[in-house]
Amino acid sequence: MINIKYKCLKCGICCYEIIESPGLKRIPLYPEEVNKLIEVAKVRKVDFKVIEDLVFPDILNEKILILTYRILLTNKEARCPFYNQNIGCIVHEIKPLACQAYPLSLKQIDAFNFQITIDTQCKWINLTYDSLARVNLEDLKKIFNEEYPKAERFFNKNKKLILEIRKLEAENKIKISRQIKLEEFNKALREWNREEIIV
Repeated sequence: MINIKYKCLKCGICCYEIIESPGLKRIPLYPEEVNKLIEVAKVRKVDFKVIEDLVFPDILNEKILILTYRILLTNKEARCPFYNQNIGCIVHEIKPLACQAYPLSLKQIDAFNFQITIDTQCKWINLTYDSLARVNLEDLKKIFNEEYPKAERFFNKNKKLILEIRKLEAENKIKISRQIKLEEFNKALREWNREEIIV
């Protein structure tokens, strides 16, 4: 057993833009989380914008089904609009599940599959990487004893969303194209109505 325990260094790295994806931070937000954050942003006068993240084209009803959104980083610092350099997260009490689970995150394998991973951009992870490389799953759960249950909730929420899509397909209420061409998908994104999937 490795005797280490995760402690956030409040460096804010997790709140800043990912260099490989300029303008985007891959923090998935569920529709109900977006609604809460919109209300808080209005009250606190925060410039909060999101774009669609995980979406499926329903060719039966000609709708775009939205499972998650993500924060659009348009400020000059390229960081989450709810991050304050002096105090950190200003929406800590209602921050998204993805943020609660950090530095554990979900890696998207494909449209239907995810796995729990560790974000190597985290400063604490970088400082303890050699020790973490030798841990098993049980050690990991102890090291991240607060974050791991949230990462599991995060994972299970995504799993429920995917199961809901598959259930709707099995009931012939929607039809998701697995073979849609890029130009057709882009046309659907431009022209079809949206429907949020909430579980």
